[in-house]
Amino acid sequence: MRHFCEPGVTEYAEKTDTYAAISIQDTYGGGFGFELKKNKYCKDVLTLYFDDIEEPEHGLRLISFPQAIAIVKFIKAHSEDVDTLLIHCFAGVSRSRAVGAFAREVLDIPPTDETDYNEYVYAILHRVWKELNK
Repeated sequence: MRHFCEPGVTEYAEKTDTYAAISIQDTYGGGFGFELKKNKYCKDVLTLYFDDIEEPEHGLRLISFPQAIAIVKFIKAHSEDVDTLLIHCFAGVSRSRAVGAFAREVLDIPPTDETDYNEYVYAILHRVWKELNK
């Protein structure tokens, strides 16, 4: 994204990139304490609350089917109207990487060799994708 720059850069790039953001936040503690907002560059935000688990665990919440449907529809809705799809979670490793790997596949973007992601999130997104595309 051209309007973000590396630390220490004193000349800023022209602010022209647009993006849509999927923000995955933890259920315990009420999330991160902030939410991304739509603005001139951020065309849409989908904020979801589920935890980084792959099987039920007391006090934590798995991604739900309605949340997976929301992610799939969000990706489809913004596949051509923004420059960048921003996906983040607390550590930016497991949940967001699963959503990113799924998005790369459905948007026909070449995969990376990174395979360390939340397999439950990845699987439920594929299940929803198949159901919606019957």
